[in-house]
Amino acid sequence: MARQAREGASLSRTRWRDRFNSWLHHHRLSAADSMHRVMVSPVASALTWLVIGIALALPVGLDLALDNVTRLSAGWERPAQISLFIDGAVSAEAAEDLARRLAEREDVASTRFFSRDEALQEFGTLSGFGDLLASLERNPLPDLVLVMPADERRAAALQGELDALPEIDQALLDMEWLQRLNSLMDLGRRLVVAVGALLVLGVVLILGNTIRLAIENRREEIVVVKLVGGSDAFVRRPFLYTGLWYGVGGGLFAGLLVAASLWFLQQPVGELAALYGSDFRLRGPGVMGVLNLVILGGLLGLAGAWLAVARHLAAIQPR
Repeated sequence: MARQAREGASLSRTRWRDRFNSWLHHHRLSAADSMHRVMVSPVASALTWLVIGIALALPVGLDLALDNVTRLSAGWERPAQISLFIDGAVSAEAAEDLARRLAEREDVASTRFFSRDEALQEFGTLSGFGDLLASLERNPLPDLVLVMPADERRAAALQGELDALPEIDQALLDMEWLQRLNSLMDLGRRLVVAVGALLVLGVVLILGNTIRLAIENRREEIVVVKLVGGSDAFVRRPFLYTGLWYGVGGGLFAGLLVAASLWFLQQPVGELAALYGSDFRLRGPGVMGVLNLVILGGLLGLAGAWLAVARHLAAIQPR
């Protein structure tokens, strides 16, 4: 009896090991067979990969564009300053005295006065129209006072106070344009997330429809497998791998499309940046970015295949 009990225990362990080996072997066969079926129709598979790649590349490309604009605008960041354009009726001496009085305020870090003659000379140097400006009968530019706020968070409030001074014709906060740009960037990122979510849903639906067609093409095979006792997991496995290969291929195509687009734009962007004295270069997704696209595509492929299999496979039953 003891010998029989030991033999029975040994037989049970062998069965568990055999079941695991069989499960692992079927995974390898399913992966290889599904890959073979995908590669048998290279044109149809390439078109599916291309559609998935375009759907994934669009939000990724927009996100990269926003990242590059953010990286470029980071070099423009500077402390907020308020430009005070002095009224034309105020003399240069009075404007300079105003700059000294403003510098004594607790909410002002420093001030700098530019006379209209200095402003005209600098504008002529930067614009290249020095000879033309020299022929003018009078200087059209006003005196200018640059004010550096002590607290940038109160720069807008300080601008409103200084704009109300009688000597000031107009007060401009130089950081307003950058704040507007940052707001537009935030809006752009939200749009990218919304568009990306819609395109990801589209990828899942495309893959689900592709797997549904594969299920219909193998309906008779599925019926035979179920007749001989094949479980739903056994039947489902090859289709999940098919969705995985379609998703991985689509992610790889998306990475190639993004890389090709950046390569196409790199030279004109570099030339434009050089004209402004900048060494700015477009930054791509990199190896990890492409790998993330491939992983994302594979996960979406599995999700689309699982939805299609769960919906259509249960409807196929042997009669």
